[in-house]
Amino acid sequence: MPHAGNSFRIGITGPPGVGKSSFIEAFGTKLVLEQGKRLAVLAIDPTSQVTHGSILGDKTRMERLSTEPNAFIRPSPAGKTLGGVANCTQEAMLLCEAAGFNTIFIETVGVGQSETAVAGMVDFFLLLLLPGAGDELQGIKRGIVELADLIAINKADGEQKELAKVARQDYAQALHLFPAKENSWQPKAVTCSTLTGEGLEGIWQVILDYQSNVKDSGWFERNRLAQMSKWFRAQFEQQLKQILFSSNDYLNKFVELETDFLKGKISMPKAIGQLLESLGSGK
Repeated sequence: MPHAGNSFRIGITGPPGVGKSSFIEAFGTKLVLEQGKRLAVLAIDPTSQVTHGSILGDKTRMERLSTEPNAFIRPSPAGKTLGGVANCTQEAMLLCEAAGFNTIFIETVGVGQSETAVAGMVDFFLLLLLPGAGDELQGIKRGIVELADLIAINKADGEQKELAKVARQDYAQALHLFPAKENSWQPKAVTCSTLTGEGLEGIWQVILDYQSNVKDSGWFERNRLAQMSKWFRAQFEQQLKQILFSSNDYLNKFVELETDFLKGKISMPKAIGQLLESLGSGK
């Protein structure tokens, strides 16, 4: 732990097909080669609910970055964990920091109501979207947009370049409708292309401006402490649940009361009350 924490953590999310892996390949390579960063990429791969397997093929989509000696790419299965991250993403991030990586990317599974946990463990939250704001602006989850520190309209090249500019304007206007962030940062919307590299330098400059802003105000350290506290409490609750359900007496009592509730023999509050009483009495 004394060797961790000395990095800047960036969460990257976006809908399927937006080009998250391609963006990380282009942007990450730029940071490693031009900015001298040591970059760790923790990519979360979807897990099949049928076969319970994951492809874990992110390295094959980041061919150039994966060969850089100052870059480390680790794909992990999402498993049963919600929030767009894997169960041990936080531990893996701290381990990478202790190993000397000063920039961390966490690529989430995708966008949805549950893909927000990553925002609670990073310093900067980047949302990638596709050109064509119209229906997409209506369909995107509000919670994700509210958490974003920067929205980047990707694939802004060729015939989609003008469409991307319109999308950027629409999102920029939408961002002003949300309540002010606690850190006083006004989220921005930009365009970029991982194909041409256009806009990547601008994204890095926005991140630097953000970093300077939150560190000068003291919010950076306060947020890190709040995140660690939240993680500590979440881990405690998870371990407590495991301990409870590893007790045969408690598990039998739980199943008994659950069955009574399902049969309509007992109300929900009363069943839960009896469970809590059994904990207090040790029975």
